[in-house]
Amino acid sequence: MSQAQQLQTTDTSAPRTGPALRLVRQARSVIPTSTSGRDSANGSLEERTVGVDGAELSHRCASEEVSGPRRLWRRVRDTVVEDLDAAVARDPASTSRTQMAIVSPGLHAIWGHRVAHKMWEHERLRLPARVLSNVMRATTGVEIHPGATIGRRFFIDHGMGVVIGETSEIGDDVMLYNGINLGGRTLEKGKRHPTIGNGVTIGAGAKVLGNIEIGEHAQIGANSVVVKPVPAHSVATGIPAKHRPLGRREDPYEAMFAEPELWI
Repeated sequence: MSQAQQLQTTDTSAPRTGPALRLVRQARSVIPTSTSGRDSANGSLEERTVGVDGAELSHRCASEEVSGPRRLWRRVRDTVVEDLDAAVARDPASTSRTQMAIVSPGLHAIWGHRVAHKMWEHERLRLPARVLSNVMRATTGVEIHPGATIGRRFFIDHGMGVVIGETSEIGDDVMLYNGINLGGRTLEKGKRHPTIGNGVTIGAGAKVLGNIEIGEHAQIGANSVVVKPVPAHSVATGIPAKHRPLGRREDPYEAMFAEPELWI
């Protein structure tokens, strides 16, 4: 029997697995599944965050399979999807990713900043980065200096009047409302703007000033003026802001009802 005939008689019952199918199977093997009943609150939370987890997993799988321009494109795509899902989860008025992508100035501002920040890292592109920053300020009402460092799943609700200074550092899963100023209190060079930890929420109109640190999962009340560090898992309200720790059994969401400034 010739070699060609042997190839034709080879068993073809086993399906061939391409790179795309391998990624899908890998994703299914990593994402946990549950057949037990869930309460409505937990179910709602998991449904809102599954897109974020999916984007992260897709990015990890793509990084292993693809390199070069296609890998860069997938990283950009996954970042956009992650930002969209975070915005949908935090904005009760949203109906879809498409709606948020079109009408959310907060998303437009952060996407513009991500490009400007990459440009800012190159000395020769700093002027164009500032120009892009000014364009985004004119179109969205949000001013973010290209030098500011911002983490993943960052969201600005409404957006108008937000100012973020050059040396600000913002962690992951941070949410800002309108009219917020992350500003400085000195004219000296160097670190002069706040450092915001992961999971922080800052209410409308709040001012966080100076080289201070806001701990993880802290909540800053609306119209508060914060000039001193705020520990993690604390609520800070007032002018000047005073903070109190959350009790071990106190729900951060329920704590907001005891601090009306968080809603103003």
